[in-house]
Amino acid sequence: MLKKIAIGVVVLVLIVLGLAAMQPDSYRVQRTIAIKAPPEKILPLISDFHNWTAWSPWEKLDPAMKRTFSGSPKDLGAVYAWEGDDKVGAGRMEITGLTPAKVDIKLDFLRPFESHCLTEFALENKGELTTVSWTMSGPSAFLTKLMGLMVSMDKMIGKDFEAGLANMKAVAEK
Repeated sequence: MLKKIAIGVVVLVLIVLGLAAMQPDSYRVQRTIAIKAPPEKILPLISDFHNWTAWSPWEKLDPAMKRTFSGSPKDLGAVYAWEGDDKVGAGRMEITGLTPAKVDIKLDFLRPFESHCLTEFALENKGELTTVSWTMSGPSAFLTKLMGLMVSMDKMIGKDFEAGLANMKAVAEK
């Protein structure tokens, strides 16, 4: 009887590992909002990491979080690094592309788990409104694929993107 239970557990583990292995090799999360402000007012909220404290959903999770800024603010190569408690972990962002309509950011999470991805903010002017799209994409490591069996990246961070964009909207429309 014990042998049958052990075989059943091994088979179940193999099925779960097999399902995880069949998950996509990359992920993409995107949220969009319309803001009643010109792109020139919104772009500095994104391209100057000093302004993220006004709208980022993660900035208030750890009031003691250590922030480090380097490079030229609002320009290519600007870097924002953070180190905090378990809620925010540690990581680094660097602006790798910057136009009046788009900001590209290389995002490296170091703790609680290492992960590397790309983030893009696209701004599209539509008269009185500017549509802001926040996209994050990256490779899915095996652990990410395994976690994805229970909850997708979209469900894990989509709500944070929505909250961040709503905060950005409130700041930009003042």
